[in-house]
Amino acid sequence: MRSPHAFRNGESPSSRDLTHFHSTVAAQKLRRFNSLILLLRLASFCFSLASAVFMLTNSHGSGSPHWYDFDAFRFAFVANAMVALYSVFEMGTCVWEFSRETTLWPEAFQVWFDFGHDQVFSYLLLSAGSAAAALARTMRGGDTCTENKAFCLQSDVAIGLGFAAFLFLALSSCFSGFRVACFLITGSRFHL
Repeated sequence: MRSPHAFRNGESPSSRDLTHFHSTVAAQKLRRFNSLILLLRLASFCFSLASAVFMLTNSHGSGSPHWYDFDAFRFAFVANAMVALYSVFEMGTCVWEFSRETTLWPEAFQVWFDFGHDQVFSYLLLSAGSAAAALARTMRGGDTCTENKAFCLQSDVAIGLGFAAFLFLALSSCFSGFRVACFLITGSRFHL
């Protein structure tokens, strides 16, 4: 699975074998690695979607505060919704790779796209969760949580789910970083 455009030491397309041989052990390792990344992306999707839904439904009557009245909660909702959409897209690219045994885009672009976006969305989730957690802690010190315990509890659940989504996306980012390192060293996403 070498990159088709990476010629080394003056090689030409005719002097290089374009079909790369994978043993069955190597193919199994590749499937396990891809399956693990797909599982991490699925977990990230589930937790970020659950966090967005919990935050979206966090309104308990007319006397209760609403989530959209607070900037940090709006930020947490938008960040989790964006990560859920991104995770669906990345799961689609994983399924594409399983079914077609090739990447959706050229390999060099795919490697850097995955790594860069995993990093950006991980930091986005971390900052949104931190801002929402700080607001929730401030609200616990005031009258908001003594009067509306359900609102504060549901906010805490949404924030916790957002942090769980961050953890899974950060793990996925580590594996994407491994793919980038392998690509830079060997010219392929995998060290096989």
